[in-house]
Amino acid sequence: MTTETTTKTTARTPGTGTGTGTPGIDPGTTNGPRADTSTPSAARPEDGRPPRPDRLSRRGALVLFVLCAAQFMVALDFSVLNVALPVLGRDLGMSPSALQWAVTAFALPSGGFLLLFGRIGDLFGRRRLFLTGLTVFGAASLLATLAWDPASFLAGRALQGLGAAAIVPTGMSLLTTTFPEGPARDRALGISGTLLSLGFTVGMVAGGVLTDVLGWRSTMGLLSLFALVVLPLATGLLPSSDPRHTTEAGAPDRPRLDIPGAVTVTGGLLALIYALSTAADRGFGGADVVTTLVAGVLLLGAFVRIESRADAPLVSLRMLRRRTVAWGNLGGLVTFSMMSTVVFALTLYLQETLGLSAFETGLVFGAQGALSAVAGMYAPKVIGRFGARRTLAGSLAGQGLFVAGMLLLNAHTWSVWIATAGVSLASMFHLGAIISYGLTVTSGVPDEEQGLATGLVTSTQQVGITVGIPLLGVLATTSDDLLAGVHTVLALDAAIVLAAAALVAVGLGRQGAARTR
Repeated sequence: MTTETTTKTTARTPGTGTGTGTPGIDPGTTNGPRADTSTPSAARPEDGRPPRPDRLSRRGALVLFVLCAAQFMVALDFSVLNVALPVLGRDLGMSPSALQWAVTAFALPSGGFLLLFGRIGDLFGRRRLFLTGLTVFGAASLLATLAWDPASFLAGRALQGLGAAAIVPTGMSLLTTTFPEGPARDRALGISGTLLSLGFTVGMVAGGVLTDVLGWRSTMGLLSLFALVVLPLATGLLPSSDPRHTTEAGAPDRPRLDIPGAVTVTGGLLALIYALSTAADRGFGGADVVTTLVAGVLLLGAFVRIESRADAPLVSLRMLRRRTVAWGNLGGLVTFSMMSTVVFALTLYLQETLGLSAFETGLVFGAQGALSAVAGMYAPKVIGRFGARRTLAGSLAGQGLFVAGMLLLNAHTWSVWIATAGVSLASMFHLGAIISYGLTVTSGVPDEEQGLATGLVTSTQQVGITVGIPLLGVLATTSDDLLAGVHTVLALDAAIVLAAAALVAVGLGRQGAARTR
């Protein structure tokens, strides 16, 4: 007998709604009276005035705070260690060539297991997996803080990545199922996207300060303290999201996980991320890079074939054929990969060509983070006015144009102002693209598939961050004239982003003028 899986969540806070068409109950209890759904996710005014649709209840705001704090913590981990790598290497006896593994050991599991963990959260409970991820991340950060040799440090980094792979997709799916489509979700994703972007920037600045004042171990200790604070808050505040699976007749049904699909997609992503991370350091000529790159492509090809025949696929090909999912993720891939390349190229330019210190370089990116925060405040209003699809295409176009403007950079010290203005304004549009692509991909997706949709969003994010530097950044590091190499990178970067803006606008069609719901 063919079974139909129905997932029921209890992801409602007082005054908040669940995701698409799912009734909710008070998250303070697992069995309580159904809340009135007339003003979901909005604080109910007591003076009789109509409620603001984007205003969150007090508990809804606390839930959002916990989810965003966890995402911010993971974003910090991507960048806080970068400045500390030389000091770390000397302390633990790691050679310069081995230092790349401090980054790769985290990137492999954090990117490779995103889709799998997102689907496991859908099937077995997002809250449970989210809390498990926080626990693993915190313990792993403590291990990395106390590391006594390279092996123990890299083990801590790998476990951090595994915890992050559980936190990111389940945290985002908890957000999208707690706040319904509309102004409340737009605002929630706007705040989340802003803190995600700020996490990368703050990590770069804080990493340098902490390393100089307290040593490299303080960068990992900060993350363990962060997890120690967030975990008890999450335990007390997050609503229950344990799914209930039933057959067509209403009898309990045991959820099934697509093991062949899980093995091939996880193996393919691991191989692909390893190849690209290694290529960033040694180029694409190495035998291990070529072998893992080919293996990754073959495994992902096998994954698509397996999913087309599976009774209960890990990733529904029907979802991948959605225009919003396909074109939205293309926009996300481009904005993440190209912006990470800009930051990499500008870091080299500011320190090697202009002679700025690491701290002065951090101030430039601090201005970038400040303007990104401003963009995060206004992006939901722009999306409310123009729709997520049109905002995505427009944000990509703005990012590309301001990156192109940085082709005016030269060897004079006053060019630092061009770099600061260019990267800051490009980042404002970049943040608009981050928020709008997440909304584009997840809008209209049923609650029981939100973990999968957000897994696709975060996988795109991870692959994008990883792929840009080896594909374009290497042009700057291998050029005899660094300034000329930076100009080449910026020109190609801008061309790719502008081309993606045009493709996304055409691919999403005229409906981009309306809201994506």
